[in-house]
Amino acid sequence: MLRFGILSTAKIARDAVIPAIQDAENCVVTAVASRDLAKARALADRFSVLHAFGSYEEMLRSDVIDAVYIPLPTSQHVEWSLKAVEAGKHVLVEKPLALKASEILALIEARDRNKVLVAEAFMITYAPVWWKVRELLGEGAIGELKHVQGAFSYFNRDPSNMRNIPELGGGALPDIGVYPTIATRFATGKEPQRVQATVERDPEFGTDIYASVRADFGSFELSFYVATQMASRQLMVFHGTEGFIEVKSPFNADRWGAEEVELTNQKHNVSQVFRFPDSRQYRRQAEAFAGAAFGQAADVVTLESSLLNQRFIDAIYRAGEHGGWENV
Repeated sequence: MLRFGILSTAKIARDAVIPAIQDAENCVVTAVASRDLAKARALADRFSVLHAFGSYEEMLRSDVIDAVYIPLPTSQHVEWSLKAVEAGKHVLVEKPLALKASEILALIEARDRNKVLVAEAFMITYAPVWWKVRELLGEGAIGELKHVQGAFSYFNRDPSNMRNIPELGGGALPDIGVYPTIATRFATGKEPQRVQATVERDPEFGTDIYASVRADFGSFELSFYVATQMASRQLMVFHGTEGFIEVKSPFNADRWGAEEVELTNQKHNVSQVFRFPDSRQYRRQAEAFAGAAFGQAADVVTLESSLLNQRFIDAIYRAGEHGGWENV
């Protein structure tokens, strides 16, 4: 069993990741750390976790864990990932890993030097829904892929929420823009060449609250928008010469809606629906990460892939400044 320490008591850890690790077959949570020992102890007790620490550093020095899961604010991801790596721990870190691609280079070097596993927690890459999309595209089910369309939005104007605080890494592109980008890259195996974008910022918060993106992948285009102050929506459609694929619940597969992939033919008179009830993408993520940490063959999001995804986001920000094409 890979022994995880949870570095903070963040909501996503409480609601999604800790339950998934505890449900997994090859890993377990053995410690929780917080800057407030009482909070760490309360969360540890909630999940019957033996150890609680009143500081992150103390847990990293401990021999009761082999790996850490980091759900801190985005601005602290690279800092604490590096500290965990230097302590000899494997690292599963929430998305987005970094706020600039250049920040990831030091982490790659530290990973290689310390011979540990570091992976960004893109849970969708472990979901059966997305493996099915990848399979359908690979076998030519929709002919030649010509266009990918995506959307991800929600409404949140809470000034205390980290998504609305620039210093903590808030903004639509870091929080949810990374999903259409990683999903398209994962499903197609292709990388963007250049992008155009419109990026709108909130005059009060300073964070980007809306982005409309057009990305040139050479043989096809991706167009998507993300927003933090629009009605909730999730959409991913892959449109080809012989049909199209629609992912019904593309990003929050276990909470948003039906876990389905619908394949429709060219004339829109025949369709197939592939259903994946209870796909447990967070559990699959934990099990794949643990397997990879043990040296087993397992598909995880590598730092090299994270670097490419962040370069994509960086290029969107640059393109948003002038509206023209920007090379990725």
